[in-house]
Amino acid sequence: MSFTTQPAAPARSNRCQLFGPASRDELIPKMAASAADVINLDLEDSVAPGDKAKARKNAIEAINDVDWGDKYLSVRINGLDGPHWYRDVVDLLENAGDRLDQIMIPMVGNASDIYAVDALVSSIELAKGRKKPISFEAIIETSAGLVHVNEIAAASPRMQALSLGGADYAASMGMQTVGIGGTQSNYYMLENGEPGSDRAVHWPDPWHMVTVAIVAACRTYGLMAVDGPFGDISDDEGYRAQARRCATLGMSGKWAIHPKQIALANEVFTPSDAQVAEAKDILAAMAKATAAGQGATVYKGKLIDIASIKQAEVIVRQAEMIKG
Repeated sequence: MSFTTQPAAPARSNRCQLFGPASRDELIPKMAASAADVINLDLEDSVAPGDKAKARKNAIEAINDVDWGDKYLSVRINGLDGPHWYRDVVDLLENAGDRLDQIMIPMVGNASDIYAVDALVSSIELAKGRKKPISFEAIIETSAGLVHVNEIAAASPRMQALSLGGADYAASMGMQTVGIGGTQSNYYMLENGEPGSDRAVHWPDPWHMVTVAIVAACRTYGLMAVDGPFGDISDDEGYRAQARRCATLGMSGKWAIHPKQIALANEVFTPSDAQVAEAKDILAAMAKATAAGQGATVYKGKLIDIASIKQAEVIVRQAEMIKG
């Protein structure tokens, strides 16, 4: 273990982040009543240019008037390279109440982007006497975001999470795909063999590198790592497959861009009863070994040690946090 201790991520459940355009006010009560842990009212991509002011007004009214229960409430502002984001921030923080928890910042390329929003937010909070500091979630969706992911994660005490925005990331990287998430048909490997013979085809994961980079940055700086959208809302198994991969790699949740995806995300990112029971058994076995002066023991034919405790504790903590 390094002398520098890694801070813990925020202690809240983040299995599913449900997105919806704030321009469609009829959807907002349904979002609030959903089973998603986090609600993202969107002012950016899902809102037409002519509807930006309407979406902003709807979001403010919804933050103030809708019963959000225990949802973590976030608003995705517009990109910093356009004319809308400053008005998003000013109007939200001057007119929406303390029920707003977070601002999501899209297309973040470096720490300066976070600094720019932080400076504006901090000034408004001081001027308006806001009691609850707004948190930030940044979306990594450009080549610059990937290159600077560590400095972005460390850019502000407000930072709580990083998400992967697959579509814009693919465009920024020049990837030859129009798919959002999942495997890509032309990204494959052939097993070794004679040319022209019948060889097995394997589809690697085109999102693996950026996913691992986001998870590593988040774990280093005490943030949550979240997978972004899965575009084919008709493909439940494809969504599950990507969510399971991301959970295995250390992400804490995934976006839902359609209500039917909420249950899928919650299913994958909630440890099963069997997983929790096994994790507790491992902790009990290691406690018994430790009491006997042993640093390792055998559980179901497998060697477990101090590192096994850390792995088991992750699962138990996740389950307790979700129940809490």
